[in-house]
Amino acid sequence: MRNEAVLACKRLGRRIWKVWSGYHRRSLVETKMHCFERLGERVMARTFERQVVELHVRVALLNRFSQLGRPVTVAMA
Repeated sequence: MRNEAVLACKRLGRRIWKVWSGYHRRSLVETKMHCFERLGERVMARTFERQVVELHVRVALLNRFSQLGRPVTVAMA
């Protein structure tokens, strides 16, 4: 599998290979997941206002995950 990916990268060039393989999208999702995991499972802030902000950040991250994972559909003419 890795050898095939390396050969395809050499044949197509790195930029085209990333688009063709979906590598960029996968990288974005992994980065967002890492950010989400760093927040932890519990609310860390002590004051109510900061808890609200922390939860808004988590919701924004989850919405971004949903947006990245949603397929793009195009109507065929």
